[in-house]
Amino acid sequence: MIVRNLSLGIVLGDRVCRADTFHLRLLGLMFCPHLEPGQGLWLEPCSQVHTHFMRFPLDLLFLDPEGRVLRVLPHFPPWRISPRVAGARAVLELPAGAAGETRPGDRLTTSG
Repeated sequence: MIVRNLSLGIVLGDRVCRADTFHLRLLGLMFCPHLEPGQGLWLEPCSQVHTHFMRFPLDLLFLDPEGRVLRVLPHFPPWRISPRVAGARAVLELPAGAAGETRPGDRLTTSG
């Protein structure tokens, strides 16, 4: 799917996969060797993630049910557990640096 930041008018990812089952959320990106530009993972429902068994940092965007960004954790390192973000319904995981200027309050949408 394609994820757009409507507030900035930019595409954050054009090859984002959705993880919306327990199994897909549990595995996440654990054994993925890397993410290419444009790739990402949308975890829903989700308010906290881990980066165990990962080899690369991520940009993490925590979103409320309306797609508003609640918190951004740029360059989140491997082998960590994120804080739980109150009110978060989804987390978008992107390659480190891909979130760019995305800030809390920005609105994201998905298509495809």
